[in-house]
Amino acid sequence: MNDEKAKEQNSIPTSKVERSAKFVKTGFKIGGNYIKHYSKKLFNPNLDRTELNEDNATDIYQSLSELKGSALKVAQMLSMDKNLLPQAYVNKFSQSQYNAPPLSGPLIVQTFKKYFGKTPDQIYDKFNIHSTNAASIGQVHQAELNGKKLAVKIQYPGVGDSISSDLKLVKPFAFRMLGMSEKELDIYMKEVEERLLEETDYELEIRRSIEFSIACKVLNNVVFPDYYPDLSSKRIITMDWLDGMHLKEFLATDPSQELRNKIGQALWDFYNYQQHELRAVHADPHPGNFMITTNNKLGVIDFGCIKVMPDDFYYPFFSLTSTDLFKDKQETIKAFRQLEMILPNDTPQQVEFYHDMFKQMISLFAKPYITSTFDFSDKKFFDDLFGFGEKVSKMPEFKQARGVKHFIYVNRTNFGLYNILHDLKAFVKTDTYKPQVEKATA
Repeated sequence: MNDEKAKEQNSIPTSKVERSAKFVKTGFKIGGNYIKHYSKKLFNPNLDRTELNEDNATDIYQSLSELKGSALKVAQMLSMDKNLLPQAYVNKFSQSQYNAPPLSGPLIVQTFKKYFGKTPDQIYDKFNIHSTNAASIGQVHQAELNGKKLAVKIQYPGVGDSISSDLKLVKPFAFRMLGMSEKELDIYMKEVEERLLEETDYELEIRRSIEFSIACKVLNNVVFPDYYPDLSSKRIITMDWLDGMHLKEFLATDPSQELRNKIGQALWDFYNYQQHELRAVHADPHPGNFMITTNNKLGVIDFGCIKVMPDDFYYPFFSLTSTDLFKDKQETIKAFRQLEMILPNDTPQQVEFYHDMFKQMISLFAKPYITSTFDFSDKKFFDDLFGFGEKVSKMPEFKQARGVKHFIYVNRTNFGLYNILHDLKAFVKTDTYKPQVEKATA
């Protein structure tokens, strides 16, 4: 690595002024892209926005990558919802699911000295100063201690301190990309801020990782690393190293359908056991958080983002996806009101409209839940699901915020799960862990 690149990696903007300046610079670039686009459009009125979207996506992603932290995390989250963004943004932002520019050695050593008073080499028998994976909030290094191979996750400096200010800076870009109402965007950003603050608390992540990995050991073909609190701190986590491949690498090996189904079943069980037995779920289902181990099991390597589902959300929502509630229009409307999908000041005409639209939407989403098996290679299911979402996103009736805040991460979780299962082309048994909605339907 040359000196200039090392210096660049050592200078992640950490102050509000530095980070704000980065966004302002990016804003100027985007403004230039728009000027270029509309200048070309004068000579070619039929010019579409493909090149503009690609240029903007490149500039925004570059800025977020350099800032790391919550700014890059938002890009990662947006890339997982194919309804929200033009394809150019999805393609560019999806890079954040696997890697981002890494930290340099001096910053890594500095972090260890701050929290342990020692360098990595004084703590572990071996420590690779070069990261094996660099993502949005932290990066992972391989180490060894007492003959055991370890993974050491190190959080980028300034991430936890800059979340609130970063999200305020991201907001104008998100507003332009998403086209949401300001109220809806505020609800989104508030929920994202709460989860991100939890994700940067590595002591909380250690406790949750241990708790969830123990609770989920009843599942077949799902494995977890052991965690080491004594070798961890507010910004460093030490856990066992899991040998294997990320999903993208695994699929490149052209695995058999039997193996795809095995991994897909493990994923389905992992998520639905948490949702319906624990009522709290690993809400970060991007492919970089999983490994396909050398003995062909699903390895779960990150529990930073957990979404707890309160009863007043769980029961009405899953009663809609897994019971005959839709046959009773008034009970359906009652559930929609509980979930704030239908609002108190809606007119009778609006109630009818939203009842019909949300019924169609949830009926599509719930298809895997209403059968005992489901083929996630079914292209028509995904075309219908995302096609309906794209149609709804363009309707003026949906510019107003609809739905309680819990939808943000629960939708992200389930749509993320569906997307991974679609990539796997997995055929799974979907009746292994069913919604428990007796209380709601009694």
